[in-house]
Amino acid sequence: MPESWRLIERLVAFQLRRPLVPLALVLAVTAFFGFRAAHLSLNTRYDALLPQNAPSVIELHRLEKRTKSSQTILVVLEDADRATLRAMGDAIVKELRALDPNVVSSAEDGTQEARAFVAPRGALFLDRAELEKVAQQVNDRWDYEVQKADGFLLDEDAPPPPLPTIESMRGNKDANRFPTGYFENEQGTALVVSAHSPIAGGDFSRIEPALARVRAAVDRVHSAKEFSRVRVTFAGDMPTGFAEYHVVLTDLLDVGATGIGLVLAVVVFYFARIRAVLLMAITILVSLVWTFGLTEMVIGHLNVATSFLISIVAGNGINVGILYQSRYYEERARGADVKAAIASAVTATWQPTVIAALASAASYGSLLATDFRAFRDFGIIAASGMVICWIVKTLMLPPLIVLFERAYETKSRPLRWYEMAYGVPFAWAAPRAPRVVLAASVALATFGVVSGVRYATHDPLDYDLHTLENDHDPQNADLHHAWKIANGILGASQGAMIVATDSPDDARELAKALRARWDAAPADAKPFAAVHALSDFVPEEQDAKIPTAIALGDRLRRAHERNFMSDADWERLRDYVPPSDLKPFGEDDLPDAIASAFTERSGARGTLVLVEATPDTSMDLRTLVRFANAYRETKLPSGKIVEGSGSAVVFADILAAVARDVPRAVALSLGLTLAVVVITFHRARTELLVVLFALACGIGGLAIYLYYAHIKLNFLNFAALPITFGIGADYSINVAQRWEKNGRDAVAALRTSGGAVVLCSLTTLLGYLALLGSHNRAIRSLGTIASLGEVSCLLAAVVATPALFVVIERIAKRRARS
Repeated sequence: MPESWRLIERLVAFQLRRPLVPLALVLAVTAFFGFRAAHLSLNTRYDALLPQNAPSVIELHRLEKRTKSSQTILVVLEDADRATLRAMGDAIVKELRALDPNVVSSAEDGTQEARAFVAPRGALFLDRAELEKVAQQVNDRWDYEVQKADGFLLDEDAPPPPLPTIESMRGNKDANRFPTGYFENEQGTALVVSAHSPIAGGDFSRIEPALARVRAAVDRVHSAKEFSRVRVTFAGDMPTGFAEYHVVLTDLLDVGATGIGLVLAVVVFYFARIRAVLLMAITILVSLVWTFGLTEMVIGHLNVATSFLISIVAGNGINVGILYQSRYYEERARGADVKAAIASAVTATWQPTVIAALASAASYGSLLATDFRAFRDFGIIAASGMVICWIVKTLMLPPLIVLFERAYETKSRPLRWYEMAYGVPFAWAAPRAPRVVLAASVALATFGVVSGVRYATHDPLDYDLHTLENDHDPQNADLHHAWKIANGILGASQGAMIVATDSPDDARELAKALRARWDAAPADAKPFAAVHALSDFVPEEQDAKIPTAIALGDRLRRAHERNFMSDADWERLRDYVPPSDLKPFGEDDLPDAIASAFTERSGARGTLVLVEATPDTSMDLRTLVRFANAYRETKLPSGKIVEGSGSAVVFADILAAVARDVPRAVALSLGLTLAVVVITFHRARTELLVVLFALACGIGGLAIYLYYAHIKLNFLNFAALPITFGIGADYSINVAQRWEKNGRDAVAALRTSGGAVVLCSLTTLLGYLALLGSHNRAIRSLGTIASLGEVSCLLAAVVATPALFVVIERIAKRRARS
């Protein structure tokens, strides 16, 4: 007898003799893991999906340490009166600036301060030729008015030469982006207050009280009688991130609870015994505590890709207990006493259950070979969960059954017709037209292989970021409304990425290099909308332009004084008239309203460069990758390399990781599953071939769905593929082993283990179906793919496999008769 069998026998004997000892050990370990699981955090930042040593993540963390503003808070005001909105915006800015700078580092409702500085100096931003042209326009108008006043006009009916337009005198477009000076729409019915907070994204322990203080400050202004009718809504990185965090947290709890509830409900109908359900509930809850306690120790947090694993681990992990208890009640129905039934159940199930657990763990474990952290974390949690479920079942179920039986002193009774009958319909159908079923299964497997190859070679990756979004929760309707208004006013500047350089000179060179890259790009494939640097606010050749600018300003003022221009024209141009004391200025002279966006935490000015995304960048990964690659790495004329990061580069790296790791993980998962099957049946060639055939049928059914339903893979729903490989082998292994032990009788195998296999599939299926209740579209897609893969693999195990076994049995009988 192998040593492993002796160890199992000794363990069972000890559990039957001293049931409280192993349970006390489990209780102590559960308390430890429970303490660790209680400290498990939820990290919804997408950079948590990449390895922390990835260049984009390292640069992102370095950037966050250097820059002052980590997140935005946008307060959107709506009313029919423009003056009311401006007054309320000014009051809110005052309240927000009075808050702790660790909560709000800056706040503004327009570009008034920047315009006040740049507008009178706008002429210096013009090219010398443009400035001379504007000056000539003014001079021509001056000469016309002088001649008209002196009566020397040759043609009094001729129209006067036009005065310069505002656009021709503004010079710097960035400083004059909002012509009224406020962040408002053209109609004057909406205004945005833009505030920044130094709190890092994901630091929800600080974000929640910070948002509360911001809302309280806004409410103080909103409570004034003159502002009470204004509609106030919030948008920005911080409110959105906080709302998304609660959506993911709700999903984690709701989907997990739903999955566990559905799984236990189907167990009730299978065993028709409350005691069996209690045992299942206890062991699966302990398994989950162990799994997520270990997760806290090894990983430290859950992310958006692993937050829903409670349902999957519960649905898959409970299968071990189902197979064990179903065999136990079979033995009790035959008249065996408690100890004999337990010993028989352990002896009969430990090997197939450990093989099934290892096969599932191997499928998940294949993700550990990837570089993508989301895959690795998923693989660690799911694979360890499968092993832990087997360990907990092995340690807990025998002593728990002994204690329950002592307490209730139940007698063995025959199984009722409705108990464990899930395999009966398949047992009835197996001997009927097995050749037809087998032929259809062969056709399915063949067609599935062809579909799988076509699917893999036709770019199965999903580039639409809408599929990763959460649904528009009615509770967050105001958030989505505010974003729509804010984006319409502020435009694509909300998607600007920051690149940090070592010096202002490097920043200027970087801006030039990026603009050259933009110029070289095709007209229909521009990588970004614009590049902004602090040097853009310091015009060149100031000394040469200043005399002309001063003369221009002096001529305009004199023209107004002598009524050579109307009051309306003067009001239109007065803010842009150069002063008589105009002097050269540099970056150090710029006001904070301009320089703050380009200033580091240390106070260093001009080292930051902003790269503004095009409006279509945020939702298309191909465009996002083009945007990210445009500023990810730039070589300056000095030979220095400047690296960029931000959400665009992180998402681009996620796509690259998925494209690189998906084929590797799929191949490894399939290879490990095949290895488990070969090792299990290395001495039973018939069972080996049958299980491989069932695996081909199960995977083939899923491949047909993926190809013809045009399903695209992303970093969340991809996990359904390696899951399917493990399941495809798991169920057919149990049926094949029971077929061999029942004297090669497919009908008997289905009547016994078939019911347990169907129940295992139902619990796993319900765990996946619970994912359909998620608010996230990608997680729902994972649930759909995994559910269809589950059904496909189950049918392969209880329909295709028995059909092949029946054909083999009949061929063997004919040979025996001949």
